[in-house]
Amino acid sequence: MSKTPQEIFDYANITDDCVKCGKCIPVCTIHNVNADEVTSPRGFLDLLGAYQRGKLDLDKNVKDIFESCFLCTNCVDVCPKSLPTDMVIEQVRSDIAQKFGIAWYKKAFFLLLRHRWMNDLAFKLGWVFQTCGFKIKADIDSMNSRFSIPMLKADRLLPSLRKTSFLNTYPENINNGGKRKVAIFIGCLGNYNYKDVGTGLLEILGHLEIDAFLAKNQKCCSAPAYFTGDFDTVDYNAKFNIEYFESFSSDVEAIIVPEATCSAMLKIDYEHYFHDQPEWKARAAAIKGKIFMATEWLQHHTHLEQLLKTKKKDTKIVTYHDPCHAKKMQGIHAEPRNLISKNYNIVEMSDPNVCCGFGGVTMQSEKYHFAKAAGIPKAAMIKNTHADVVSAECSACRMQINASMSYADVETVFKNPIELIAEALRD
Repeated sequence: MSKTPQEIFDYANITDDCVKCGKCIPVCTIHNVNADEVTSPRGFLDLLGAYQRGKLDLDKNVKDIFESCFLCTNCVDVCPKSLPTDMVIEQVRSDIAQKFGIAWYKKAFFLLLRHRWMNDLAFKLGWVFQTCGFKIKADIDSMNSRFSIPMLKADRLLPSLRKTSFLNTYPENINNGGKRKVAIFIGCLGNYNYKDVGTGLLEILGHLEIDAFLAKNQKCCSAPAYFTGDFDTVDYNAKFNIEYFESFSSDVEAIIVPEATCSAMLKIDYEHYFHDQPEWKARAAAIKGKIFMATEWLQHHTHLEQLLKTKKKDTKIVTYHDPCHAKKMQGIHAEPRNLISKNYNIVEMSDPNVCCGFGGVTMQSEKYHFAKAAGIPKAAMIKNTHADVVSAECSACRMQINASMSYADVETVFKNPIELIAEALRD
């Protein structure tokens, strides 16, 4: 994309560049579950242009429209002019947040994301009391509410909590031979909920004799706040993480992230966010060369693929879902498949590129009916493969797909590719 940041965030400029070809309509996640021209990429752009020209007020109706986008980037992927619809919607959500404020429960959540000690305490208390309000399904790290209340229906599947977080389970420095060293950015869901992802990554690094630095002072990448419009939290966390990464980046080969959304936020969205803060934009750009999705780095910078070839083939059938923040934003889709296929049989679903329907905090809370509608078709695709395991390098996708499969009575189990690779290395 040749546009400058100033041009990108000039809503009217982007609107004028839209040729209204309609290629975005068939792939738009929200339009597929709410077929209204207003909730389509070109509809969003028209409204943004009218807003910048002073012809549209940010009222509650407009707020509702802009908050209905899943930010899946499908439209950007197929747009002949690569218009950054997702980026300008993220930007206008900040204006919405400033005008209407942010719901109290989101504020509380984002406050936790700023302070690791508060997060640790909250999740520890959550683990202690979760059985009071939820039925735990430990085999899939999930739980159902015992009661049906607004935003928390009894049939909804949520990630369960672990007694101790990943970062608090292991020492900060793990010596596997000292020949090479990487840092790990684990992500919030991987830290508190899907802990086996981090454990599996440590196992893999052990087999490769690569030392691990757990970077325990890391804060949330702030993607949930960014997608919601809480730019104060984004600013606080992003600046802290950049300074923290700078403090140890020269001591490690890479900062590896087993989460598509976190990786995309750190590598791509930090630069977008700092478009009007030149110093921080430059620092975000300087550090991104060290940041990799886990399978990306393992595939291209280690002998893991050759090592996996020496292990036995598993009879499990695996189907792979491409997270929006992996394939479309970072171009990563072949790497996890290359590694998994060495020990498992991969059967592709009819469209692995279709968004699972997670959509962020607002979609998962206030607009969950849209998330549920978008998730059911993905669950049907998984069921049709007759796969034993569905995999994706994204815990947000995991949360959403597990819920969708529970609605559709799909017995397939979700595992991050890192977990599958670690299992293969144990044999």
